[in-house]
Amino acid sequence: MQYNRRSRLITEGVARSPNRAMLRRVGFGDDDFTKPIVGVANGHSTMNPCNAGIQPLVDRAMAALKEVGAMPQMFGVPTVTDGIGMGTEAMKYSLVSREVIADAIETSVNGQSMDGVLIVGGCDKNLPGGMIALARMNVPGVYVYAGTIKPGHWKGQDLTIVSSFEAVGAYAAGKMSDDDFVGIEKNACPTTGACGGMYTANTMSSSFEALGMSVLGSSQLACPDPEKADSAALSAKVLYNAIVHDIKPRDIITKKAIENAMSLVMATGGSTNAVLHYLAIASAAGVAWSLDDVERIRRRVPVLCDLKPSGRFVAVDFNNAGGVPQVLKILLEKNLLHGDCLTITGKTMAEELAAVPTEPSPAQEVIRPFDKPLYSEGHLAILRGNLATEGAVAKITGLKNPSITGPARVFDSEAACMEAIMARRIKDGDVIVIRYEGPKGGPGMQEMLAPTSALIGQGLGETVGLITDGRFSGGTWGMVVGHVAPEAFVGGAIALIEEGDSITIDAHKLLIQLNVSDQELAVRRAKWQPPAPRYTKGLLAKYMRLVSSASEGAITDNVGES
Repeated sequence: MQYNRRSRLITEGVARSPNRAMLRRVGFGDDDFTKPIVGVANGHSTMNPCNAGIQPLVDRAMAALKEVGAMPQMFGVPTVTDGIGMGTEAMKYSLVSREVIADAIETSVNGQSMDGVLIVGGCDKNLPGGMIALARMNVPGVYVYAGTIKPGHWKGQDLTIVSSFEAVGAYAAGKMSDDDFVGIEKNACPTTGACGGMYTANTMSSSFEALGMSVLGSSQLACPDPEKADSAALSAKVLYNAIVHDIKPRDIITKKAIENAMSLVMATGGSTNAVLHYLAIASAAGVAWSLDDVERIRRRVPVLCDLKPSGRFVAVDFNNAGGVPQVLKILLEKNLLHGDCLTITGKTMAEELAAVPTEPSPAQEVIRPFDKPLYSEGHLAILRGNLATEGAVAKITGLKNPSITGPARVFDSEAACMEAIMARRIKDGDVIVIRYEGPKGGPGMQEMLAPTSALIGQGLGETVGLITDGRFSGGTWGMVVGHVAPEAFVGGAIALIEEGDSITIDAHKLLIQLNVSDQELAVRRAKWQPPAPRYTKGLLAKYMRLVSSASEGAITDNVGES
């Protein structure tokens, strides 16, 4: 059997002898040169719990690929750690790493003309970075998620990493003892695996099942459990079949498939970051997809899952309740899922879901029946107004009243805002503005988990608004609006806000409004000067020059496009 890429290069002609000579040094024998060469993109790293359990999964995948007749070649993929970098200058590299990961995978796979690639990643940006690469290269591929962490426990409560961030605010407000503060820190992360609620990593991994690019039922397994390694081996065999039958990512990643993925994000109460990442994935796949599409999906898909950060349960509970396949089957039964979409197995989504029950088990409380949703519409609302003419993203779950009008408290960085929160200078009714943290201004759209968690810990999550041209962690909830575009650095209206201005956030009306006259805004705009870039050399400076608006996914490969 002949394959399309590297195997052809190394089997044809005397001139290819040096290629074969080098491959013999990495384990190739005479019979291996006609086998498909499959890259295994290994995100293993001891830098974070999310990626520290990956190597056993890679080992199982490599063994399975050899077993079915492929020749795997493993290469490394970088990662950064959002939870550790949060609230520091290091966090500027988080979103940037999405592009670095995509570029690294493209470089290795195309630079060695591999026939397919299996990607194993854990932390937040590993997932969209890998999927962008798959869509861009269009080489047969599958995504294997490293798995979720198991919940920690302290005094009868389940813990996630967000528990530690919220404890900071509660401790600063005098609402938590030293014993509880230290106890939460020491027990929040008991195993390897990605952060345990429906935060960004679990959001993206579960949506990859709905997209058709990961094996169904694999995403919410706990990293240390044997079933997770079993799913890695199964994924390897599925990939081999895709290579044999020439099933490529762009055969799977269609507009209808992205609608399926976003429907799953809405039904599970997933992260705001999914909006940004699917704009980027769609761009890489050549699929027309916009913020208006996100809002269209939100209006028709209810929130069915009671998951953290605003809900009660964690990812392992979700998995035990039926997980992604159960939610997808519910949506399919209600004509809210495209069952004819192709998946990585070669079967349609409807065929993959055929054996899944049509209703969730009454013995669990994680997944609601369709007629008893947590919320009747999705939770990721696209807001517009004079503060965000290109759009902004609000996460409105967990709120009794998702609207507020109040005085602006303006900060030109996350650090300045955090200082004010910790000094108890933020009061009920305030609307915090954190600007110059957008794709270019940050650069890199830092996640505002530290300030939002501190507000929650101080009891201000329902009564204080926060808007930013930066992002939010998947662990964030509250009266928050991110991805405000145009951003401050390019002269968006968020740059023109002054301390004390009246701002309205109204999710019911999909409105984000600066209550200042057009005439006054024109005067302010005439006086506004762009700030000096925070970086002039290196990766962040390069990113600033290339990155698009958040409304386009903060992508870096659209230079020259209209």
